[in-house]
Amino acid sequence: MYETMDELMAAVRQRLYRIRDLTDDMAGVRAEETASNGSITVAVDGNGTLLDLRFSQAVSSMSPTEFESVLVATAAAAVRSAFERRGELVTAFNEEVAE
Repeated sequence: MYETMDELMAAVRQRLYRIRDLTDDMAGVRAEETASNGSITVAVDGNGTLLDLRFSQAVSSMSPTEFESVLVATAAAAVRSAFERRGELVTAFNEEVAE
């Protein structure tokens, strides 16, 4: 596999740097989704934590039930986007490490 200790150390260092890069990339994941009617915009981080929530004037014409439905659907879409991005990062990392 590795002929010298130097080669082994270089490989370990390379993987360590790649893990640090993955950690930084994962920490930088953000996703933002806006409802189709433009009434609600939700921004989340890579863990699905709410970062920003904005409402347009359109929410004033929504019923409470409609508001709740649109809010939950928009937040879920933002979280799904963030998790998909995290999944892409992990998949790329795993493929690279497996080489």
